[in-house]
Amino acid sequence: MNKIAAVAGLVVVAAFGGPTAAGDGFEQHEVSKEQYQTLIAQCRYANTGKARAECRAEVRARYRIGKTDTTLDCRTYSGISVCGTLKLSRAERECTQDSTDQGLSFRRAEVECYVLV
Repeated sequence: MNKIAAVAGLVVVAAFGGPTAAGDGFEQHEVSKEQYQTLIAQCRYANTGKARAECRAEVRARYRIGKTDTTLDCRTYSGISVCGTLKLSRAERECTQDSTDQGLSFRRAEVECYVLV
């Protein structure tokens, strides 16, 4: 019974973004305060309330504020800043493909379609 309670406790801590047991293969990724704010802010462009909440929860679970991560792919197009890999809907992926077919760079098309579609 104690083992079940301990495992349940770890699951609850992990679900709410707390530290997890060593050796579980998961470690929060350190990013600057600005990068973290960009990651949280870009969630406002997710298509549904549920998707926005999931996006913010994923950012909180995956990232923590610390040193700047120079390998994190952050970019700004049309005044919109985003970092990391964007989870695009099918419509957003189609928009990105159409835009690149018309000569827009993939990175710009991805950001603009994520925000506008």
